[in-house]
Amino acid sequence: MLTIKCPWCGERDQIEFSYGGEGHIARPTETEKLTDAEWGDYIFFRKNPKGVHYERWTHSAGCRRWFNAVRHTVTDQFWDVYKTGEEAPVPPEDWDGIQSRAEYEAARSTQAAKKEG
Repeated sequence: MLTIKCPWCGERDQIEFSYGGEGHIARPTETEKLTDAEWGDYIFFRKNPKGVHYERWTHSAGCRRWFNAVRHTVTDQFWDVYKTGEEAPVPPEDWDGIQSRAEYEAARSTQAAKKEG
């Protein structure tokens, strides 16, 4: 079962959420000056990475608020969620999406403790 953490309500089952597409897409300011091709690019073309992806989600069966998330597209593992307008968390480059953020940081902590001791 996949759970998603709402920044307001906490962990909930994925069925309560709706995917809202790629995050941090800025709407063009002077749309009347765009060519049809440029407008089409804005409307239809998005990244589709294999790996870390910044996305928009809404807690549609809960508080109904929108938020952003960092998710690994191969494993569906979420690194973190954050409210709209907050700075996006950046996962480490060696995060492979298999572990959650808590598991990753705990493993790093254990490795550091072993090196010291």
